Amino acid sequence: MPNIDVKGKTIEVDEDGFLANLDDWSEDVAKYFAEVEGIDMSDQHWEVVNFLREYYNQYQIAPMIKILVKELGKKLGADKGNTKYLYELYPGGPAKQACKIAGLPKPTGCV
Repeated sequence: MPNIDVKGKTIEVDEDGFLANLDDWSEDVAKYFAEVEGIDMSDQHWEVVNFLREYYNQYQIAPMIKILVKELGKKLGADKGNTKYLYELYPGGPAKQACKIAGLPKPTGCV
């Protein structure tokens, strides 16, 4: 498997660039992935990342976009729980890009 280097630490990733070991995640790793993905992390980006990490800790699965939108809407309100908002934050695909930055596995259904 390939590796990335984050602040002098070598971290293993899968063929799609997602963490091979979820315990390797840190804010520095998130910032590294965000930079590679061309995302300038704002409070709104972190809000989604933190939501995804909480969701994964509870259900042990990275949500597909449809579920992400629904659950985010329940927790943060309709203005943030919609596809348009999430695509503005993560134009490369909200579920896939945000999950990668959050250090989670690639969501089911992502190509």
